[in-house]
Amino acid sequence: MTIFLNPGTGPTTQKAVHDLRAWGHDRRGLGVALIYGPVSAEDRLYHSKCPVDQRSVTALSEALDEIGARWAVLNPCEPSFIEELASYDAALSNLHGPYGEDGRLQGLLDYLRVPYCGSGVAASAVAADKILCKRVMLSLGVPTPDWSVWSGGPAAWTGRPVMVKPPFGGSSVGMSLVREQADLGRALTDAAGELGDDVLVEEYVTGTPLTVGLLELPGGSVAIFPPLATEATNAEFYDADTKLDADSRGTVAVQIGDLAPKVLSEITWQAKTLWDGLGLRGSARIDFMLTSDGQSYVLEVNSTPGMSRDSNFVVGAATLGFTHTDVVLAMRHEALGRQPYDVPLPTPAFSSTTSTREAAVSP
Repeated sequence: MTIFLNPGTGPTTQKAVHDLRAWGHDRRGLGVALIYGPVSAEDRLYHSKCPVDQRSVTALSEALDEIGARWAVLNPCEPSFIEELASYDAALSNLHGPYGEDGRLQGLLDYLRVPYCGSGVAASAVAADKILCKRVMLSLGVPTPDWSVWSGGPAAWTGRPVMVKPPFGGSSVGMSLVREQADLGRALTDAAGELGDDVLVEEYVTGTPLTVGLLELPGGSVAIFPPLATEATNAEFYDADTKLDADSRGTVAVQIGDLAPKVLSEITWQAKTLWDGLGLRGSARIDFMLTSDGQSYVLEVNSTPGMSRDSNFVVGAATLGFTHTDVVLAMRHEALGRQPYDVPLPTPAFSSTTSTREAAVSP
């Protein structure tokens, strides 16, 4: 049974911070593969629009230097990626979207027997699939806005605004707020993409966006960060451009939510339920919408939260006394503290067969 440290458990959290730093001091020099590259549309957007000093990979690199790790950025788009992984003690992924946080990278790392930070294959896959995650929320009794799935053909219009979302990916990439029926068809087509994926059509719920981070600590306890209230001042919703803040205008206000005890208790229960129900590990961020009448709805679960120094996850950790470096230490501790791999698999033989096969079947 998971031991959760609710917001307000100060002395316990302070001890966890102390233990983390002591653990890290004795393990300087361990190798960490920092996985980063323009794999998904989300990552390519960050790579092209986000200033270098605001990127997660920059902050993570500085943290790994601070804790004395032997590390390098490994680009999964490079032919040598898989072979290079074998020389590191653990992997820390900074990939988002398909192939990064949807279970496929995690499955590769499991097969190669490289310990990695964060959730495993199943939890990553469910959290990354917005439609599947909605179904799991319902099975767990976690409230989420009403929704439907569009698979092509005529689209039903209820007369109420909806959020149209691609099934995969984050940072609101490809998401649209549709207020008029005339705009629905184009939004659905854009969200379906070239592959014609199913599309999530979600009731547009207004209120205060909240985000709650969770971080696994030594001993297996999980710290729940105080809910942060976010307000996008120059956008209708918290869209991709606002999250990137590429022009450094600071158009998002973030502060600890001033919540009634009953609301805080309900949101905390929902976060705990999703952590255990999905089988999350290491770290996660759960996004909510709190309506004016005090009803909270879960919007999505992020199994690989953003790790820039100003990200909501890092800001939430700081409210409990964790520095950015402390968070990275906790993630590395969780990865290296797992049971060792014990499976009858041969040591992978690296060759050019994959690229040869792909070249043979490409048009």
